[in-house]
Amino acid sequence: MMASNEDHPHGDETVGGAEREIKRGIMVMKKVIRDRDRGVLIKVHWNEGGQLIEPNGSTLTSFIGALVRNEVPITCDNWRNKQLNEAKDKIWSEIKRCFDIEENRRDHCLKLAGKLLRGFRTFLSTTFLRDTEGTFVDAELPSKYASLISPKEWETFKSKRKTQEFKSVSETNRQRASSPAYPYRKGRVGYGRLEQSILTKENSSETSLPAHVLWKEARVGKDGKIKEDVQQIFEKCETLSQSIVPYEDTDCRSILSRALDVPEYSGRVRGKGFGITQKSLNIKKQKTPSNKELQQTLEALKAEVLELRKERERDRAAGFKDTSDKDSINCNFQPTIPEGISPCHLYLARPTYRMVGKGKVHNNLGELLHTKPLPTGSLKVSVDIALEKDALLPHPDDVSDATLLGDAIGSFVAWPTDLIIVGYETPTKSKAKDKGIAREIESVASQKEIPVAKKTEISKRTGAKKKNPSKYRACLHTYLETTDISDGCVRLIPMDGAIFGFEYAEPLGKEDFDQILYHTQLSVGVINTYMRYLYDKLMGPRGLEQRFSFLNPMKTNLTEMIRKPDEVRTYVVERFMADTDREKLFFLPFNTGDGGHWLLVAINPFKEIVYYLDSLHNDWTTYPAMKTIVDTIIQTVRAQRKIQVPKRKANNITWNRVECPRQRNNIDCGYYTLRFMKETLLMDRTDIPSDYFDEYRCAYYSKDQLDEIKEELCQFIIELQVL
Repeated sequence: MMASNEDHPHGDETVGGAEREIKRGIMVMKKVIRDRDRGVLIKVHWNEGGQLIEPNGSTLTSFIGALVRNEVPITCDNWRNKQLNEAKDKIWSEIKRCFDIEENRRDHCLKLAGKLLRGFRTFLSTTFLRDTEGTFVDAELPSKYASLISPKEWETFKSKRKTQEFKSVSETNRQRASSPAYPYRKGRVGYGRLEQSILTKENSSETSLPAHVLWKEARVGKDGKIKEDVQQIFEKCETLSQSIVPYEDTDCRSILSRALDVPEYSGRVRGKGFGITQKSLNIKKQKTPSNKELQQTLEALKAEVLELRKERERDRAAGFKDTSDKDSINCNFQPTIPEGISPCHLYLARPTYRMVGKGKVHNNLGELLHTKPLPTGSLKVSVDIALEKDALLPHPDDVSDATLLGDAIGSFVAWPTDLIIVGYETPTKSKAKDKGIAREIESVASQKEIPVAKKTEISKRTGAKKKNPSKYRACLHTYLETTDISDGCVRLIPMDGAIFGFEYAEPLGKEDFDQILYHTQLSVGVINTYMRYLYDKLMGPRGLEQRFSFLNPMKTNLTEMIRKPDEVRTYVVERFMADTDREKLFFLPFNTGDGGHWLLVAINPFKEIVYYLDSLHNDWTTYPAMKTIVDTIIQTVRAQRKIQVPKRKANNITWNRVECPRQRNNIDCGYYTLRFMKETLLMDRTDIPSDYFDEYRCAYYSKDQLDEIKEELCQFIIELQVL
């Protein structure tokens, strides 16, 4: 019945003989033939990598399969054989008769035809010429395929499969295919259509997914579960994608290949499927720089660092202008510390960075210690309180023979200037039983396992890529190598009282700088430094300090809330009450204390609304102590503002869980928290939508978006000239 379609010319006189010669196979595609006979070309679609996708991608694939089974005999073992050129021309011309397709898609379609032919031959072998144990069976030509395969072709096909060479190759391939390390679990759905379905389901504006994300999704079963070894490879890819430093990386392999620890075969792109090549994705392997290129890069960085040093020296010279004629009297006078006697806190950097005591620093010209000059880089301090009595003094006292801090109470000692903090107490660690706690405990990236996402993470770019995304990180990296920070010294970031409600200096050490340079877990010091960046670069220039403010996470983390709830309430209430005449949104980067996870709590005390943004997508019930204290604080502010509410509504404080971007590893929570604050400030909105801002909505942040935070931090630290 369908053969009658061929009796209607429909312009057949205008096409070549190749089109008229195709008689078989195309009848199985009834809709395609009907559309062709009506002169309708079926439009096919492609993704940005050049793979067939829906609509009509599967239709074209099936049509090509029917064509190649009709036009190329199953005895063909070499698809590159030039004798097949005529058959290939016929296949392509018939495709163009039925589909609206560009000429540059010819190579892809013919490669797909060769792949489908190989699949058909494998199907015939495994189905008809092999029993359940894999033994060869001398079967007759299946009647189902008698119209496609001649008896002669079938006998030739069988004879080739009887040879020892074929059996050896077949057995090797069969064993390899029978036990893949990470089996593909999406059946006949290829990577291209799988990627399309994920992007469509998530309503993403992205056009592609990272290879390792797609690779993982292709290995999720129908039950939605994923094997532990696959999840481990995915997490390793996530860590690699964030930790690779562009200016130091010389490995040409892809992220997925590195995680799998396999070689990168020429022309292959892992985790993307058929049709994707390095050329189609415009992937260029990185060339290992020559010694000359490395030297040129180093010289350029040195020149930039030298210029920054000159600027800093000019500023310092201006600071010493009034005392330059007295430098010979006391070279240890420090203009960054108030002249005279000031209360201070004493820190040590080894083995962990911690506060060990309190006292007074004497910063006077000509100051001596027991009639002797002070050690270089140190100041004279009087020890009043020893929080860690067994701590070794950085400079033992030769006069009193004191070597421990507890022995120096009531006397004077020399203390390194960069370990003296004047004024308000600013420890970056909590204390337990008067013992210093290792800095790693205060690290703020989540240590929790991330559950397998029910919703696939989709990246959404929100800004143009920078030409050199690691410029300032490279500069800071080179700069730090010329300082004493690697020896355990720290640098102080001045914090204006308007930022957190009190003035102090935030210490940053080697661990903090390494976190920025190598994308590891963020400390509270880095978080606070970025908040000063936001205050200086966004809030000040845009006048946003009237609508937004910060709470210091060092004083409001979960550990402090449990151990010192009254102090936390006093601090936050004072901050809220300082701005009762206008609506204001307060950012609280909250440290959960259960492994160092960061999340953002944004509080509008005027409207009594709390916005909860957790990149792990937990809710506030996970941290009941935090919610209780925040509610109590808002109720206290309400009482101090003398706002009357019915007793039954006293606890009616609105908590909104925001569907914010979700982190994909156990490192990024700090970076996500910083971006949440930045994007809210950029939107200049004191209300945060429950599904986040349209302009920044995405499933997860891309590597470029996280790198942007690190670049801003590095540039800001360099500009502060504190190194």
